[in-house]
Amino acid sequence: MPLDLGAANWHLAGLRPFPAAVTTTSGGRVNGCIALSPGSGSIVPEAPRVTVGLTTTNLTHDMVRESGVFAVHLLGADDDTIDASLAIIRGLAGSSGRDGDKLSGFATREGATGSPILLDALGYVEGQVVDALVTEENTIFLADVVAAERLRGGRRLAIGEAWAKLPPEWVEAYVRAHLEHEDAARRARGLPLPERA
Repeated sequence: MPLDLGAANWHLAGLRPFPAAVTTTSGGRVNGCIALSPGSGSIVPEAPRVTVGLTTTNLTHDMVRESGVFAVHLLGADDDTIDASLAIIRGLAGSSGRDGDKLSGFATREGATGSPILLDALGYVEGQVVDALVTEENTIFLADVVAAERLRGGRRLAIGEAWAKLPPEWVEAYVRAHLEHEDAARRARGLPLPERA
């Protein structure tokens, strides 16, 4: 039976409903990105762990690999937080940290790991990497949670809601840029590149 890609993608998309802002520091520099992959990495409540998968083409990936630290932030969806959340998504997903400082326009403070804490997020966990699964296209980092804080109350922003509220021209530019990352992942896995018009 052939793989039903529609069914596979429907299931997997349901496992990553919340965009998370991932920040890190390395060598005196800070950076961040948006990821849909963070999750809990332990069932032991008194010793929590966090996981995040970052693509190898991403500067944040390289910096987490070098420093072994990161912070994962959940974003808010309520009227008093949505604008800041969308600004974070646009700022961290809309460009590469190789082209300039992506965090300078946001209110931050240094966290316990040195990772920048985004003060407009709902909250965050900071992790110290204990292991990593390296694949052709990404690395899944497993980290002990060493700090956490709930910065404000409110509803978590879901990816579908964020996508619907982002400016269409930004979404189009993001999708075009994301194709380069997808093609790099295809090449790394030895998959054929799709034909595009």
